[in-house]
Amino acid sequence: MNRIHWHLISLGTGALELGAISLLWYTFNARDLVLDLFELVGGTRMHTRYFQAGGLAEDIPPGFFPECWKFCEVMPKAVDEYEALLTQQGIWLERTKGLGLLTADDAIALGQSGPVLRASGVDWDLRRDEPYLAYDHVDFEVPVYAGGDVYDRYRVRVDEMRQSVRIVEQCLRRLERMEGEPWIADDRKVVLPPRHELHTSMESLIHHFKIVTEGYRVPEGEVYVTIESPRGEFGCYVVSEGGPKPWRVKFRAPSFVALEATATCMRDALVADLIAIVGSLDTVMGEVDR
Repeated sequence: MNRIHWHLISLGTGALELGAISLLWYTFNARDLVLDLFELVGGTRMHTRYFQAGGLAEDIPPGFFPECWKFCEVMPKAVDEYEALLTQQGIWLERTKGLGLLTADDAIALGQSGPVLRASGVDWDLRRDEPYLAYDHVDFEVPVYAGGDVYDRYRVRVDEMRQSVRIVEQCLRRLERMEGEPWIADDRKVVLPPRHELHTSMESLIHHFKIVTEGYRVPEGEVYVTIESPRGEFGCYVVSEGGPKPWRVKFRAPSFVALEATATCMRDALVADLIAIVGSLDTVMGEVDR
């Protein structure tokens, strides 16, 4: 759902910058549906603090399932509307076809990932090739196009929204069968104890105090963990000396890497095409500046 949410922002704002004003309202309307579901589960519209070490802050509320099924029914029709507005529209084709070319070799050399890489003909997706979480338990296709232009990057994201709905439907079926199962680990050295225990258990109170004030210790060593975020490979490299605080932390931000491809994509292009090209690379400056 986060992938759908981000591709809706990318599509709506990218089309707006090329003059397709009406699409922004369509995509942001669907985006609000996603954020409403996030708020229903985690209490905030961006899932702040819902995911924790060891699991989740709380179980998914029962009312989430019917609302999410409604979203899965509406979203494919919405994507059809976006394509009806853009995919064969003459001006859109003129502003996207054959522009911002990035070959497969250049994409690999520049360290690209996600839709930018797959739109250049490289069939690579961490969810399928190095699965994590539950991605090895769901069926989905990885959209790949060989053109390497602005148009193919648009097509990849549109197809990914359709595939994401397919993944959400499979996850919903599994989650509905898992009612009553634990949503967080019961390891008091790492996971905060339930708040109701703090009034009656001294041990729980001590564990809560220690985790909040000191954190928890992890084994000495180094690790790199990566996921296939909507914009590409998002990784975190951590070095530990065995204490509660890391010795070094480095995030691999896909927006920063995608921004580096701008100069290559701008070869033989007009200044006016820069708007479409940068929009198709889907960078977030906050992520770049970090």
